[in-house]
Amino acid sequence: MVSAVFHTPREPSAASDIPPAFAKSIAISAGGSLVKPEKHLKSIDATAFLPHWRRQLEALLAWALPPVLGLALLVGLWSVISSSTGQSIPGPLETWGQALEVFSDPFYRNGPNDQGVGWNVLASLQRVGLGFGLAALVGIPLGFVIGRFAFLSRMFNPLISLLRPVSPLAWLPIGLLVFKGANPAAIWTIFICSIWPMVINTAVGVQRVPQDYMNVARVLNLSEWKIATTILFPAVLPYLLTGVRLAVGTAWLVIVAAEMLTGGVGIGFWLWDEWNNLNVKNIIIAIFVIGIVGLLLEWALIKLASAFTFEEVKS
Repeated sequence: MVSAVFHTPREPSAASDIPPAFAKSIAISAGGSLVKPEKHLKSIDATAFLPHWRRQLEALLAWALPPVLGLALLVGLWSVISSSTGQSIPGPLETWGQALEVFSDPFYRNGPNDQGVGWNVLASLQRVGLGFGLAALVGIPLGFVIGRFAFLSRMFNPLISLLRPVSPLAWLPIGLLVFKGANPAAIWTIFICSIWPMVINTAVGVQRVPQDYMNVARVLNLSEWKIATTILFPAVLPYLLTGVRLAVGTAWLVIVAAEMLTGGVGIGFWLWDEWNNLNVKNIIIAIFVIGIVGLLLEWALIKLASAFTFEEVKS
C-alpha cells in the first residue's frame, strides 16, 4: 500500500527575504537555524565601514580641534582688548612681529644687564635646578623617615603644617640676610617652596604601602635599608614623582617673582626691566615664554612619571 505524505506549504521565513548580497554576513548557528539578521547587524560597528583615511582624519580633528579653538578664542579676546584700549596693549600681530625680532638673536650679550632672552631663561632654569636639587636631597629622605616612623610623623607634622602655608617670597629677606647675595637668596627661596611637596607626597606614599608587604619584611627579618630599597621605594615611586612634578611647577612660578625683586639675569628680571622701559610687547613675549617653558617642564615630568607608574595607579 502506497501512502502519500502531504506537506503543508512552507511558511515564508525572514531569512528568505534577505538579498543575496547580505547572505554572507548572516551567522549560521550549529543547529542550522538562521540567526535573525537584525541582531547580527546591530553588533557591527558602523565605523568599520568607513575608509581608513577618514577614521584617521576624524581622530586627528578630535585631538587637535579643541586646543586650536582655545588658542583662537585667546587671540580673539586679545584682539578685542587691544582694540578697546586704543592699542595701549599691543595686538597679536604687533607682538608676533616683535617676537620674531627678539628670537632672531636670543643669545646676544651687550653687558651684564643686557642679554638675550635665551640667556635669561637659562639663568632662571639654573636657579630652579639648584634649588630643586637641594630640596630633593633633603625632602625625599625626610619624607621616607616621616612616613616610616609614627613618632617622627607626629613630631614633624605640626612644623610642616605651620611653615608650609607661608609664601615662599616671605623667605627671600631671610635669604638675603643670611647669604648676602641675590643669587643664593633666590636659590634659597626655590629650596623652601620645593621641599614641601616632596616631603608630603613621599610620606603619604610610605604610609600607604600595604601592610602585607611590611609583614613579609618582618618575617624575612629585613634591615631598614633593605625595606627602603626593595619594598618602600618601588611602591612610593609614583607618589614621589607626583611630588617632584608639583615642586618643579611651584619653583618655576616662584623664581619669576624672586628675580623681579632681586634683579640680575633671569626671565623675571628681564620682564621687570622691560616694564621699566615701558616695552609692553616684550612683557607679553616674556609671559608666553614663561608659560611655554613651564608647559615643557610639566610635559617632561608627566612622561617621566608615566614611565615609572603602575597601570592601576595611572587609572
